Amino acid sequence: MPDPFTLTVIQAGLESAAEEMFAVLRKTAMSPIIHEVLDVGTGVTDATGDLVSSGAGIPTFVGVLDKAVKALVARYGDTIEEGDVFVTNDPNHGGVTHLNDVVIAKPVFFGGERVAWSASIAHWGDIGGKVPGSMATDVSEIFAEGLRLPAVRLFRHGRPIQAVFDIIETNSRLPKFVHGDLWAQVAAGNTAEARILALFSKFGREAIKRAVAESFRTGRARALAGLRTLPEGRFEIEEEQDDGAFWRAAILISGERFTVDLRGNPPELSAPYNTSRDGAVVSSQMIFKALCDPGRFANAGSFAPLEVITEEGTVFHAGPTAPQGYYFETRIRLFDLLWQCMARAIPGRLPSGSFSSIFGTVIAGRHPDTGRLYTMVEPQMGGWGATGERGGMDAMFSTSHGDTFNCPVEVAEARYGLTVVRKALGERPRLDGVHAGGRGVTVEYELRGSAQLSVGYTRARIPVWSAQGTPPGGRNSMHVLRTSGKREHHSFVSGAALDPGDRVLIETASGGNAPA
Repeated sequence: MPDPFTLTVIQAGLESAAEEMFAVLRKTAMSPIIHEVLDVGTGVTDATGDLVSSGAGIPTFVGVLDKAVKALVARYGDTIEEGDVFVTNDPNHGGVTHLNDVVIAKPVFFGGERVAWSASIAHWGDIGGKVPGSMATDVSEIFAEGLRLPAVRLFRHGRPIQAVFDIIETNSRLPKFVHGDLWAQVAAGNTAEARILALFSKFGREAIKRAVAESFRTGRARALAGLRTLPEGRFEIEEEQDDGAFWRAAILISGERFTVDLRGNPPELSAPYNTSRDGAVVSSQMIFKALCDPGRFANAGSFAPLEVITEEGTVFHAGPTAPQGYYFETRIRLFDLLWQCMARAIPGRLPSGSFSSIFGTVIAGRHPDTGRLYTMVEPQMGGWGATGERGGMDAMFSTSHGDTFNCPVEVAEARYGLTVVRKALGERPRLDGVHAGGRGVTVEYELRGSAQLSVGYTRARIPVWSAQGTPPGGRNSMHVLRTSGKREHHSFVSGAALDPGDRVLIETASGGNAPA
């Protein structure tokens, strides 16, 4: 039986495999949304798909990987062979998010037996569909959103299946970028595979198995210990959204269980503002982890006490043809709803609300100097909420966005051929007797050539929530400033024509306030 020190070394080795996978993907990808913004996630699972370790990246992405691998195992079972690599982006087949986010997963074999998986997810700049950037707002079915890859083989016996590569590249407006990003993910998976096999060769199958089981037990024990610090009971919330719909949630807490009940919510929309059930589970996992064990990486044991109840056919459990291009706004709004519910239940423990939007901004066109097609994909930063001890943090990515960065101005201007006129902290009102929410940002792009704009954000009408007794936080906004002097407001739009000299002005919300 391996001693505790050996088990710890093995666990650290598995964590390092996922982290090195992340580093390889970051350094070899073609698209700035990957190598600068880090809109990716990496992870290692066991043979059945239970999450063992994860690299840096977006927490909501890491929560996708185990679900994607389990979908592959369920579909292919014993036909999975050494040297296979799989790809999926379809929310109905393990993709979980939207079609731009592509999962590459590779089974790891040792001694002829499947012992693990390496998996990554990354946002590709264009996967086909109605508009450049593949993020149309005026679609009613998933079929119009782009190429769907329903958990298919990319490699067989270590050899690429060229037909699948050809299909992917032919359906993208940016085939060279897609080609490069795809191979970066393949390389990352190969790197993790090598590290995993080195551990198996050194320590043996039984030692690895015991180390993984022990890490799952530790994750579960830490989650339960944190759960038992929360008040028991049933906590409910209802909140109006920008479109006038009301979202509802109930959280039931006992010493052994944390249940998120999302029944009774609006029906799925004939518009790209839905999420899959797996997506709702990921939002619930994030609030559970933040409350119960925020200081340690996640594995399958971390979520053992969590139960999520959804109702099929609703915005949180969309059907197979429902569009999901802007799933991220639905998911971050759900996370924020659950956060607000628990902030009321345990006053003083959680900050007030944040700007709680990904604010995905896509500008696509032809570079005015090189003639090369480009697609800029930029999430935006905003203000986080205050606590009873301090003001909110300024200019942060959304609270579920994790280890991501804004694209440097110099990179954006060189790669996209536009001018970043301004990137500055936004204004907020002066408030007496309260800790103020963090400031949002003001970002202004000026076009040097013709392009198309797609953008989507929430908190445009309903302001950021604050602690009881304090004024609400700010609102998000976006305007197109035409050379004619006309000023256009949009919250969700796609394919909007931009002319040389037009400017796109983004102003993100300040966070919620709290009593001083």
